[in-house]
This record gives sequence, C-alpha cells and structure tokens, in this order.
Amino acid sequence: MAITLDGSGLTIEKVVKIARYGEKVELADDALERIKKCRAMLERKMEAGEIMYGVNTGIGEFSEVVLDDNQVKEFQKYLVYNHAAGIGDPAPIEYVRGAMAGRINVHAHGNSGCRPIITQTLVEMLNKGLTPFVCQKGSVGACGDLAPMAQIALLLLGDGQAYYEGELLDGKEAMDRAGIEIPGLKARDGLATINGSNVLTAMSAIMLYDTQRWLKQAEIAASMSLEALKANMKPYSPQLHKARGFKGAIRCAASIKKLVDGGDLVNEKVKCKVQDAYSMRSTPQVIGAAHDAVEFAVKQVEIELNGVGDNPVFFPEEDLQISGANFQGSPVALPMDMISIAVTMVSVMSERRMNRLNNPALSVGLPAFLTEGGGMFSGLMLSQYTADMQIVEQKILSTPASIQSIPAAADQEDFVSMGMNTAIKNFQILDNAYGILGIEFMAAAQALDFRKFEFGKGVTKAKEVIRRHVDFLDVDRPLYSDHTRMKELVKSCEILEEVEKEVGSLG
Repeated sequence: MAITLDGSGLTIEKVVKIARYGEKVELADDALERIKKCRAMLERKMEAGEIMYGVNTGIGEFSEVVLDDNQVKEFQKYLVYNHAAGIGDPAPIEYVRGAMAGRINVHAHGNSGCRPIITQTLVEMLNKGLTPFVCQKGSVGACGDLAPMAQIALLLLGDGQAYYEGELLDGKEAMDRAGIEIPGLKARDGLATINGSNVLTAMSAIMLYDTQRWLKQAEIAASMSLEALKANMKPYSPQLHKARGFKGAIRCAASIKKLVDGGDLVNEKVKCKVQDAYSMRSTPQVIGAAHDAVEFAVKQVEIELNGVGDNPVFFPEEDLQISGANFQGSPVALPMDMISIAVTMVSVMSERRMNRLNNPALSVGLPAFLTEGGGMFSGLMLSQYTADMQIVEQKILSTPASIQSIPAAADQEDFVSMGMNTAIKNFQILDNAYGILGIEFMAAAQALDFRKFEFGKGVTKAKEVIRRHVDFLDVDRPLYSDHTRMKELVKSCEILEEVEKEVGSLG
C-alpha cells in the first residue's frame, strides 16, 4: 500500500519503507491543490514585477542582482548546474530516495511555489525506481543540501545520471527508459527542488531507525554478559529507576529483566557480589541515556520531515512571500551530533564488559581470555584489540560537526550547520558499533558455554542464534571471519528478531 505524502505524518519508519524497501508513494489530492494554489500566486507576483529571491534575483551574494525576463527563463537551469558541485563517491540509493520523499513532503504544504509537475515527477521517479546519482560529499547543511539535491534536480532537465533497473545511465536515457516525461525547469522550480536539508534529514532518519534496533541488541548483549559474569541483578529493579525518573533507564532495566527472566541468576540460585563494577550495574543508566537521546533526535528529525524547509516561503492565504533561513540544518545536526556520542558511549561500555569476560582477575572464575588452553592458545585476546581500534575511531568521529562552521559565499552564508558531515560520520560510527557489539556477543556466548546453570529465556535464544553462525572457540583459529560474520549478524538484526519472538518486544 502506497504511503501518502501530504506534508504531515512522515515518520522515520515510513522513510525507511520508502528509501530502503521501495514502498511506493502518492501525493495527497489536497496537497496537489495547495501546490497549484501557491504556484498561481507566484505567477501573479511575477507578472506584477514583484522582486522575489531566487525567482527573479540571483542567489547568495548575488541576491541583489535583479534578472530580466529572458534571464528568469534560463536562470533555474544554470542555478542547478552551478550547484551540482559535489565530489567523489555516490551516496547509497536509500539516502537519495529518502531525500526525494522528504522533498515531496515539503512541496505538499503548498509553500514552495514550484509547478505541480515538478513534485509529480519526483513521485513518479520514486515509484518507478529511478534514483539520481548523487555525490555524497559537498553539502554544508545550510541553504539546504544544495550540491546533492542539485544532482537530483538535474534529472528534471534530462541531465545528470541515474540508476535504473540496476544500471547507471545518463539522465535522459534513464528517464526515457522509465517512461518519465522530462518537465524542464521554469521560474522557481530549481530552487524549490534543492533548497532544503533533505539529504542529511533522510540520512538521519535512516540512522535513527537503525540505532534504535542496535540499542535493543546492546541490551541483549549486556544481558548475556551479565549472566556470564554472575551479576547482581538488584540494580535492574524497576523501583530503583522509577525513583530517579529517567524514561530510558526505566525502559532498559525492564528489557534486561525480561531477557534474563527464567534463569537461575535472576532467581537468586547463583551466588553474586553485593555490588558489581559500573559496567555491570549502570547499564540502564547508560543505554537508557542513549534511548532518551534517540527519542529527542527522532522528534527533531520528524519535525523537519514534516516542516517547510525552503527559501523563500510563500503564503498564498496572505498573498505573501518571506525570505528567511528555513533551510538551516542545525535543528537536525545538533541532536544527531548527540547521537554519535550516544552510540560511542554505549560501545565503550560494551567493550568494558567484554574486557571483564576476558580478564581472569575480573571474570568470576572464567578461564583467561575464554580459552581452556591458555598459553598454547590465546582465545579471544585479540578480539579485544579489534574492538578497541574501532572504539578509538568512534571517539575521533564523535567530535561534533555542528560547531565547525566555515563561512562561504563571500560571507553571505557565514554560519552553516555542517550537518552532512554529521550524517556521514554517524554511519561510520554505527558501522563500527555493529562490529564492537558483535565481538561482545561472541565473547558472551563463549563465556556462557563455560557456565553450568540455567540462563534467561532471552539470553538462551540469543546464544542459540549466535551458535548458528559462529562455533565455540575450542582451539585457536583465524578470527577475522568470525568477527565479520558477527558484525553482519548484528546488522541483520536476526538476534533481535528471534529474541523478541521469544520474550516479546524490548521497549
């Protein structure tokens, strides 16, 4: 069933359905009427000779240059050509599809002033699986994601390149093969296509969706390690976290209690310490803080997905156009910088639990480095090195991009969000997070194989899934394939899906 785009109700889940899974979209009838009404107002103002930024003026530092009628006709083409100034490797198709869906949803408000055919063509491109080739790098996250969005707009001129049916084709050939009419660009059309932070917002929506699922798996891995380390489970009591009041901590503690339910540890059949190390007893406070950060970031991203990110913005009811800065990416970039820190923070705690599993001084009776042949064999000693390397990279990448503004356009654009840097590095951080968590999963499963008591239902199921992919380490073997297989397993969310079938939803 197609997802209706009407300027409201676009969630991160719907973006993922459209972007990753190819869900079709439709433009709401009332949205089309709003677009038509706004365009009619813009054309009246043009006929009356009213000066409007980016319609009959230049842009940026050239905003005071008024264009004559002949220049207005050609300006949008050259605007798009000039702004298609990215560099390097292509953005993944899902990022571009997500950006196109977001842009359609902006137009659906009826405040952008483009011709209806522009929005309808973007809808048709999505539904026919035609995706523009877009360089991932080039946007500074203000004035919109101009460089990548301009590469999308090139297709509206029959220029650029696009992926269609598994091939990268010249723009016109791709449009012709897909049976999509090239609309061309008239006054305002080009700027109305590129002037919003749609790429970084789509990337952020996808990243948040994946982060939510990764955090649930972090709780599963923590539960496995806690059982392997014979943790005191009293710090997971619901009343403790309700007394403090943080929603994320309450949620995390409940999920971990659900995962260990039915096991000997939670039923106090296994002796434990009076008080454990922080990495064992403060998991709800740490993963919970990440949950709370994600909740805030989702709220901000979904406001942006459903808002009017454009410039100028037209108000047909008041017969008014206002030039401002609704393209500025900071409302998304700032919370997404926080997400980079949150994912790194949870990864650091994951590695600390893995360290305790390996370290015979801390592991409550487990063999050193989780091997019975210590000396001849080194077990999971080097697995920790691999986790540590990835964490250092995460820490470097967690430096906020939203404070790194470099002025541009002769200081007309003297503060920019650098939100695209945030979006790009967040996926690198999350990619490392899959690997780090995979190593904790592998170590925890290895440790549980040495324990001779009953584990919780969720923990038992998680270990069962892991053992389908990675065998117990009896004698040393090259571990790179196990590490990579575990990383892909975490990324696939197979552990999460199987565990939730067993114990119910984790939050």
